[in-house]
Amino acid sequence: MTVRNITPAPDRTGPASTGRPAPSVNRTTRSSTTTRRHRAFYMFVSPWIIGFALLTIVPMAYALWLSFTTFDGISPHWRYVGLGNYRELLSDSQTWSALGRTGLFAVTSVPLSITAGLGLAVLVNRPLKARGVFRTLLYLPAVIPPVGAGIAFKQVFDQNSGAANGVLNVFGIDALGWLTDPHARYVLLMTVLWGAGNIMIISLAGLQDVPRELHEAARIDGAGAWRTFRSITVPLLSPVLLFQTVTGVIASVQTIMPLLLAPGGTTAAVTAIPQSNYLYMMQVFAEYFAFGRYGYASALLWVLFVLILIATGLVFRFTSGVVFYNVDPEAKK
Repeated sequence: MTVRNITPAPDRTGPASTGRPAPSVNRTTRSSTTTRRHRAFYMFVSPWIIGFALLTIVPMAYALWLSFTTFDGISPHWRYVGLGNYRELLSDSQTWSALGRTGLFAVTSVPLSITAGLGLAVLVNRPLKARGVFRTLLYLPAVIPPVGAGIAFKQVFDQNSGAANGVLNVFGIDALGWLTDPHARYVLLMTVLWGAGNIMIISLAGLQDVPRELHEAARIDGAGAWRTFRSITVPLLSPVLLFQTVTGVIASVQTIMPLLLAPGGTTAAVTAIPQSNYLYMMQVFAEYFAFGRYGYASALLWVLFVLILIATGLVFRFTSGVVFYNVDPEAKK
């Protein structure tokens, strides 16, 4: 009897086969997985997209439409004036004065707050006892809402019953009008520095990301503490400092703290705001709520929006050569 070797036929549906069925199944599975991932992605981001559209895009579009009208918020008798509000803005000396004071406030408060936050971050980054307690205490003021902080500062620096003048009286110094010119601008800067704990936390995270090996190498080369901080720490912190600069400028030009520091804290307080603290947003608030000129106030806000875009672009333009990234952003494109 002859025994034949019978070799089983190859399975043409297996992974080594070049037949059509297997690639078709793989392609279908891959497509289904991709579809599920896309669906999950849009499900997770949809709350933010809906909120951004309803709370940002729609109000901005409505304000843009209002900026071309004389709408006052109450009367149905309004008319379309085109670029009339913008032409009036260009010739409004009070608006330009408020814008100049806002720019001066931004270039003063932003470096001060960043420097204070970075200094506190360097302090609490050292191996000290109860370091966590100090971090909590220094960050705690940043948790207080701006409205509460403004009211508290107004009480502390009140000319008649404030604690600041109470301390001065102990040393035989006459009471000062802290909330009036020329001291009001300094109280406003104090409120900005009061919230430096927020910058401290961000700077602290950046400091802890700096490799220790670089500091050790600098010490071996004979570099002192200041040289190490200036030549190693600050360049590695430059992306963090850039972020804080951009967000600080945006926050400073939109601040309403002078209104909270003024007597009364209501619409009538616009007339009581010291001249040095009459910033751009005070002009916007006055046009909206004191004078009922919704169209002109909306034009002011849109001009501010464009100026913020220009300022942000200039910050990125002039800092592109001094910001150091561990990974080149262009390499990922």
